[in-house]
Amino acid sequence: MSDETKKDDEYGVLLYYNYTTIPDLNSLSNFYQSNCSSLNLLGRVRLAPHGVNVTVGGKLSSLESHIAAVKALTLFQGTDFKLATSHYPLDDKVAHECGFTSLSIRIVKELVTFSSHPLLNPPDVSNAGRHLSAVEFHSLLQSAVFCLPVQGLNEESPSESEKLVLLDARNLYETRIGKFHTQSVETLDPEIRQYSDLPSWIDNNAEKLRGKNVLMYCTGGIRCEMASAYLRSKGVGFENVFQLYGGIQRYLEQFPDGGFFKGKNFVFDHRISVGSSDADIMGNCLLCGSSFDDYSSRCRCTYCRMLVLVCDNCRKQGDLYVCELCQKHGKAVGSIPLIEESKSRVTSLPIELKSVSTGPLSSPQLPCRHGKVCILYHYKLCFQADLETLTVGTVCPRKLRILCLHGFRQNASGFKGRTASLAKKLKSIAELVFVDAPHELSFIYQPCVTSPSQDCPPPAPESCKKKFAWLVAPDFLEGLEIDWKMADGPFDPLQYRQQTDGFNVSLSYLKKVFSQEGPFDGILGFSQGAAMAASVCAQRERLKGEIDFRFVILCSGFALQSAKFEHGSINCPSLHIFGSDLGKDRQIAKQASRDLASTFEDGCSVIIEHDCGHIIPTRSPYIDEIKDFLKRFL
Repeated sequence: MSDETKKDDEYGVLLYYNYTTIPDLNSLSNFYQSNCSSLNLLGRVRLAPHGVNVTVGGKLSSLESHIAAVKALTLFQGTDFKLATSHYPLDDKVAHECGFTSLSIRIVKELVTFSSHPLLNPPDVSNAGRHLSAVEFHSLLQSAVFCLPVQGLNEESPSESEKLVLLDARNLYETRIGKFHTQSVETLDPEIRQYSDLPSWIDNNAEKLRGKNVLMYCTGGIRCEMASAYLRSKGVGFENVFQLYGGIQRYLEQFPDGGFFKGKNFVFDHRISVGSSDADIMGNCLLCGSSFDDYSSRCRCTYCRMLVLVCDNCRKQGDLYVCELCQKHGKAVGSIPLIEESKSRVTSLPIELKSVSTGPLSSPQLPCRHGKVCILYHYKLCFQADLETLTVGTVCPRKLRILCLHGFRQNASGFKGRTASLAKKLKSIAELVFVDAPHELSFIYQPCVTSPSQDCPPPAPESCKKKFAWLVAPDFLEGLEIDWKMADGPFDPLQYRQQTDGFNVSLSYLKKVFSQEGPFDGILGFSQGAAMAASVCAQRERLKGEIDFRFVILCSGFALQSAKFEHGSINCPSLHIFGSDLGKDRQIAKQASRDLASTFEDGCSVIIEHDCGHIIPTRSPYIDEIKDFLKRFL
């Protein structure tokens, strides 16, 4: 069989990226759509004003034709095209997760999301670390092993040249199965869930890197571009940052035996991982600890959805798992003490908080009959326990716990009543927990319509329930507001724009709620509660360990006037529900909710527009879409 015939039959995967100014994104998008479709290439193409990031698969001959077409464009001079032979996608589930069942071409703000919130000093990729070829990278590590002088790194300070440190810019689930290792050079593994967590890790560990020659690496090189630029932007002491050009993939091509890289290289396509000729297994099963490095089963943490390693002997259909990072944050189910079911209170704030739940507590504590509690372990067995004995019980399905934040001038019990239909229709998959906001408001009453000059006494206070807010007007006096006051005018549908103060008090309050009432899988916010929840999302990385959640549902939401959210800057799975033009939402304008949705990263947000006004719709098809969103996290 000739070489050309082999190329017609063989399957391959092509990866490449290029940071360069793209003058016409739409024109380039049309090029990719036409070229990839004609060559039957499947995969992901991401285009941004500052470059492209491409991972596609197809016949080798088609991939080579694609490379030739791309090279003909002046934008791609000097691009490193990584082409590798591969088997055809065999597992539909893996291929679907990796995006290899279709062609996805998207225009995005960032080629890879470097931070989930706007950075004070965004990195300039033109200031990225110096590229080192695989041979140069290997030689530096080899020099360190044999205590030889290291040439060409820090010529001004030879005494510093031996201070090498390796920095892995990848996620924890990648580093579990393979990383660079040499006894003479420390390898720093940030142990992050996602790439957007890396800036925070760098900020918190800057002193470990100051004054060092930092050798950074990732899968194919693109993540090191932004990360090295960010590290170098810190100024004095961070000048000597270097990156492995072409990443681990190019290194393994140069050193098939693995060289200083041990284990397998995780890749974001149907191959899952690529190894060297070295058969050593670096990974371990999450449950039994045996050597294991195969992610083909796609087992994930039930809390954060990060991939976990579970060997064939431990894996069973329907099992739940808790990754090591969630365990570090106290979510290691099974290490939680047995407690009696009771209503918790947050009493450290001026007002007393009572949580109102739609049902019994769910994971990690699941109440059972006769005053006993049911604890959900990662292998989905429940143990009923009294104060003295433990006996194996039945399987207990885990529900999502969702913290619900009411709107302005509402309260927990009222919001629970208004969402009773929603709670009923979600009862098989979710438990809704309601809390009062921390700012107590005065009661408002309208003057007499028939005789405005006459005094109109307010209603009896005992007939009214207290009202609360997450945000208040700048002239609001906490604790000094009178019980009743007359409205100074007709209802103002834009009053929410005036309520800009009180965020820090509410944020501290939510930290206590999560500490004493949590854990929660998600947050549901309505109107002003949605504005509060969105602002928490924007600080999600900074609040880790204090306010942890996996998703947010924003109903009739809007962005705070004080918030400076950029388009696509918030990285959090989100569902946005608001009224369409026909919905006639008198409270929050449709455009305000749409603008808020646009601040969430492309690809992680879902929008539901309805015609029901200022409510959360519970009829079809809206309730079905809500359920579909939530089922992603079960």
